[in-house]
Parts: sequence; C-alpha cells; structure tokens
Amino acid sequence: MNLFTDFGLRITKALEEIDVVREKRDSLDFARVAVEPPRDPAHGDVATNAAMVLSKPLGLNPRALGEIIAEKLKQDPEVADVNVAGPGFINIRLSVGYWQRLLKSIVTEGVNYGRSTVGAGRKVNVEYVSANPTGPMHVGHCRGAVVGDALANLLAFAGYDVTKEYYINDAGAQVGVLASSAYLRYREALGEEIGEIPAGLYPGDYLKPVGEALKEEFGTKLLAMPEEEWMPLVRDRAIAAMMDMIRSDLEALNVHHDIFFSERTLHAGNAGPILSAINDLTFKGHVYRGTLPPPKGQLPEDWEDREQTLFRSTEVGDDIDRPLIKSDGSYTYFAADVAYFKNKFDRGFSEMIYVLGADHGGYVKRLEAVCRAVSEGTAKLTVLLCQLVKLYRDGEPVKMSKRSGDFVTLRDVVDEVGRDSVRFMMLYRKSSEPLDFDFAKVTEQSKDNPVFYVQYAHARCASIFRQAEEAFPGITADVPAMAAAVEGISDSNEIQIIAKLAEYPRLIEQASLSQEPHRLAFYLYDLASTFHAHWNKGKDQTELRFVNDKNRESTLARLGLVHAVASVLKSGLTVTGTEAPSEMR
Repeated sequence: MNLFTDFGLRITKALEEIDVVREKRDSLDFARVAVEPPRDPAHGDVATNAAMVLSKPLGLNPRALGEIIAEKLKQDPEVADVNVAGPGFINIRLSVGYWQRLLKSIVTEGVNYGRSTVGAGRKVNVEYVSANPTGPMHVGHCRGAVVGDALANLLAFAGYDVTKEYYINDAGAQVGVLASSAYLRYREALGEEIGEIPAGLYPGDYLKPVGEALKEEFGTKLLAMPEEEWMPLVRDRAIAAMMDMIRSDLEALNVHHDIFFSERTLHAGNAGPILSAINDLTFKGHVYRGTLPPPKGQLPEDWEDREQTLFRSTEVGDDIDRPLIKSDGSYTYFAADVAYFKNKFDRGFSEMIYVLGADHGGYVKRLEAVCRAVSEGTAKLTVLLCQLVKLYRDGEPVKMSKRSGDFVTLRDVVDEVGRDSVRFMMLYRKSSEPLDFDFAKVTEQSKDNPVFYVQYAHARCASIFRQAEEAFPGITADVPAMAAAVEGISDSNEIQIIAKLAEYPRLIEQASLSQEPHRLAFYLYDLASTFHAHWNKGKDQTELRFVNDKNRESTLARLGLVHAVASVLKSGLTVTGTEAPSEMR
C-alpha cells in the first residue's frame, strides 16, 4: 500500500467532483499534481500542489481552488483535517484509523512492502566496475561496484527487468603489458634474478602466483619461444587469473554480475561485430570519410592528421566527430564502444546504464551520441560518474598496499572493516560527490556510524521479538494476529514511526527513477533514528514499551509495529547489499 499513490487517487476523485474541473477535464494536466510529505511534519501528513498547478487553466485563484478541494477532501472519513497554506498548498492530516490500516498492510506484506511496478518490466542493462583485468581491484573501483550493484538491486525491486554486466577490457595494449609482466614473474619462478621491475610493467606481487602457474604448466618451454608465440599463451592465462582474482574480490564485496562480456569477442572473426556496427551506422548516414582538425590542448591518442573513416557524432550531440579506423587498418577503441552498445541494443535492452569513474567524464557525450545513432533515438542511456574515495585512519591518509604495488586494494578495505561497512558507507553520499572513508569511524559502534546504527535497529527488533517470545511463547510466529492487533496502536510517537514507514514505497520509486541509490541509505538511517528514539522513550515511560508481560494484546499490537520496522529495514538493507543481523556483538 503506497500512501502517496492512494491519496493521489483520492485527490483526483475530489477534483473530478468539482464542476469547473469536470467541464475542462480534457484540457487539464493532472500529471503535474504532486502528492508528497510536507516539508514541515507539523503542517500535516500529506501535501499536494493541486490547486497551484490547476488554478491557471481553470481561471481560478489558487487559494480559492484550494479551499474548494479541501472541502471535498474533508468528506473522506480517513481524513482528520485539511488546511490551505500560503498561496494554495493543501495540507492533509490523516486519521488514526488510516495509519492503523496502513500498518496492517505493511505487517501483511512484510519484506515485499515497497516493491513497485514503476519499472513495468522494462529491460535495463547496468554495466559497472568493468576494471581492466590487469590486477586486483583497488578502492577506486569499490565505489562504482557498490553503486552499480545497489542501483541494479533497486531497479529490480522497482519492477525493472535488470541485467548486471561487467565489460572485460581484454583487447587493448594494457593486456599486452600484463602478459609481459607475467612473463617476467615466470622467469623469476624459474629461478632467474629479475631485479627491479622495469618501468611500464605491473610491479605488484599478485603476479607471482601467475608466474608459478606458468612454470608448472610449461616448465622452461616458454623461454625457447619467440615473443609472438609465448605472448598469446601467457596473455590468456594471465587474463584468466586476473578475472578469477577480480571475481573473488567482487564476491568479498557481495557484488554479483549476470554477464561478463569480453571485449575480445568484438574483435573475433576479423572483427565482424565491429564491422557490422560500422556498417549499420553507415547505412543510417552517420559515417563519412573526412579529416579532423587538431583538438585544443593535448592531442588524444586516436587523432591522426589524415583522411579517415569518421562517426558523424556531432550531429547526435557530441563535441567532435570520432575516428573509427586507425591508419594501420585496425579499429579504434571507440569503434569497439559502438559495437558493444549495438550488441546490448540488439539483445533487447531499451535502457542502458554505465557506472564509470570520474576520470571517464569525457566519455559521456560520445556514449550518448552512440546511443542516439544506433537506436535512432529509441533507447535511453545514462552515465553515472562516481567521484574519488579518499581513505583515512583517524584522520590520516592511508598508505598504499605492498601487495598491489601502488594502490590500496578493495580486498584490503573489505578485510579490515567488513563488506557491510564498505557497501553502506559507499552509498552514504551521492556518487557525484567525493567521499572520505575513515577506517576508524566506520567500525565504531555509535550513532555516528550509519551502518552500525541501521543494523543495530534491526538487531534491536529481533531482540524485542526474543523478549516477547519469553513472555508469551509462540506469539512471534502469529503474524496475522499481529496485523489484526495493530488497531490498538494510537500513540503519537508510534504514529510517527508508521509515517516514516509510509515513505518507503515512494522512496523506492523516486530513487529508482532518479537512479540514486544513496537515497535509500539516508532513508534507512532516518528510520533507524526514529525507531531508536521511540525505544529510548520506553525506558522512562513503561506504557510505551514494546513488550508488556502482563498484557498480551498490547504486546501483540506493538509487535506488529516492530515487525513492520524490521521488514522495511531488512528490505532496504537487502537492496543496498548489506546484512540485516539479528544480533550485534
């Protein structure tokens, strides 16, 4: 049950009972009518701008129209009061009976409360992480991994048909460097003194096991081979080892992809998929032969002063046209991007989301241009950029990892503070803003640590249920009885908790439509805070305690409230990818 959807329908019904509205109904845009919580809870439980947005086309004063709407709404038996504020905002206060009915619905729906159909089953592809397979994942990948995974979970909960995808960049020059680095470790495994790792190669110790594995498989055979022979053998095994490591790192973070897509498949069969994509763009009039002026500032690697095959991307929103084929006849990295997008579109995705690091800001316009050209404007593409994460320990910057060579690995962070702390804190700030991550703060057990505070609220709910079970054996198993008993809930503090729970379905829809999973983390903290505050009041006011060992009915009613809180906390934590513990030690 969505309170705001419900009252949207009630307000529409009230409007259609007004003569002047009924007469001009076809010319009115009801989509502009918003139903939301008032900015100040003291003003009411629900607010609407209906009078503000409909007054002009109706030729009425906004406040006068507001008064007419208010009179209609007052006839609703579940409306306790209606008032018109300012220039015409309508504030509605709900009856206790409405809150009780809403709570009963939440208890009955359990963890499915808030699940939405706003996505209407639309296919959406969320590509995130997509780190080069050249080593362990570092903390820079961590934020994109969490944001992408939580966003995919959120969209699925909101009714989208979601595919989580990882694009393996295994066709560029960097995998050649990886192979050379692994070959050096292979020589080391054979007993050769390799000295300091040469500049340009990957220095991390994580390649030592790859060298040992090559030794076990090939012995000394690779030493006798020319580079063009050993390179593909070493490259394939090094990439496979790196992807095993990356999958393990992602597993430690509770990140799971449905598809791992290899860039190399786009170059297979004389690059058939890329050629097909270029031919498709050519057929649609987006490819031509021409020259590019030198761009301002530092020249990009793919710029060449010659006539070449270009994507007419400026006609679909890009800053400059993009080269597709290099002077040596090979395809540019951008051409692979075009083929990859076309592959997704051909797989039936009407919406694609790319979660990238902040250093990929220059890719946004070109990817949007590809989307418009390939789909002819029928698909939607969103690029979410995740800003940097800075690591601290008690306010001091964290030093680099010896294992990685030159960065802090994702596994280092997860192993030290736990995946729940990492995941929740990576969501506790909008992804477009920089994030400071302090190891000390995310492990302290206090209100200042959001993940602890939220998980503790769920554990406290479980503790209340254990206490109730001791007083009344079997009571916690009877959810239907709890749902029926919530008619006994009427205290203003308890109503405040229900009101916070009522925001959840709207929050899910808004966060999914805006593609902002951080909103869910903020909401869970606010819900936990509201719940903890009420629990603390029970220490001084015995009548507010959730368990009354002398009154089974009172306990059953309040267990319904606790069950609702626990359900929403568990639901939200599951979407964020964190646990909902029954105990905190």
